[in-house]
Amino acid sequence: MDTPDRLDCIEVKDLLLRCIIGINPDERKDKQDVLINIVLCGDFQAAAASDNIQDAVNYRTVVKQIIEHVEGSQYFLLEKLAGRIAEICLSDKHVSWVQVGVEKPGALRFARSVGVRVERGQEHP
Repeated sequence: MDTPDRLDCIEVKDLLLRCIIGINPDERKDKQDVLINIVLCGDFQAAAASDNIQDAVNYRTVVKQIIEHVEGSQYFLLEKLAGRIAEICLSDKHVSWVQVGVEKPGALRFARSVGVRVERGQEHP
């Protein structure tokens, strides 16, 4: 995937949330932990120069939107959840590219977690 010419990034690490996720009947009953890692990228030169939040990604606002969405969601697949989180991140005008990792701890016996990582960029005409 092509990334922008200038790539400054903000990382959100180990956001632990709970939601309904999985295809098995027992996974559809109770919320399970999901561990989310996000890299928000774009040209943050204006924010670095101005030191003004109006020129920056307000990552607190983005994370609040993600928390609200994830905790109220019910997906079968991690891929769908990760894709939706990426869409939320890209809705911020300062974000031109995002990487989202979503892990489901304890999903497989003998493995700490199973996860998916997606990368998405802004669509340009």
